[in-house]
Amino acid sequence: MRQRRRSLNSKQQANASRALWRQLLRHPQFIRARHIALYIGNDGELDPAPFISKLAACRKSCYLPMLNPVNCRQMTFYHFRPNGRLRSNRFGIPEPDPSTSRRIPASLLALVLLPLVAFDRAGNRLGMGGGFYDRVFATTQCRVRRPQLIGIAHHFQEVDELVSDSWDVALDGVITDRGQYHFQRPDQQCSG
Repeated sequence: MRQRRRSLNSKQQANASRALWRQLLRHPQFIRARHIALYIGNDGELDPAPFISKLAACRKSCYLPMLNPVNCRQMTFYHFRPNGRLRSNRFGIPEPDPSTSRRIPASLLALVLLPLVAFDRAGNRLGMGGGFYDRVFATTQCRVRRPQLIGIAHHFQEVDELVSDSWDVALDGVITDRGQYHFQRPDQQCSG
């Protein structure tokens, strides 16, 4: 799947990105949300980063993930404005400069657009294997108000079935360049 998305040329990627924007403009959570996290595409991912200035024009606050430089397994989110300063993390992926932006707790985000390698119609997501999104959003699952987790993918990244583990956080939906999928998340086991 990674090879297939990397094989798309720049014109195909740009067309997919424009089609994704049209899908987002029709998505109910996107329309309502004011605090939206997204990512900067890497490794052929369908890239929502070109929408940062459009989000600002729609009066929405944009947040980008940042890997913790001390705890290499932890990810946080920082506010990001168009033309904000970026720096590369240990994987070479651009992320906000924490000295010029403010951090937001993941629980305060309304909508999170996250990358994936593959997805199925049960709301399972195959990521790159680091577990960053699963760790950060595992703590928000039992809250009454929690971020809506929407995977972003090229249409061909859908598979019949993915095996999920107990620590995997299910998606609320997926938006591709060709359509939208809405999932009913299973009830989480919450301790009182």
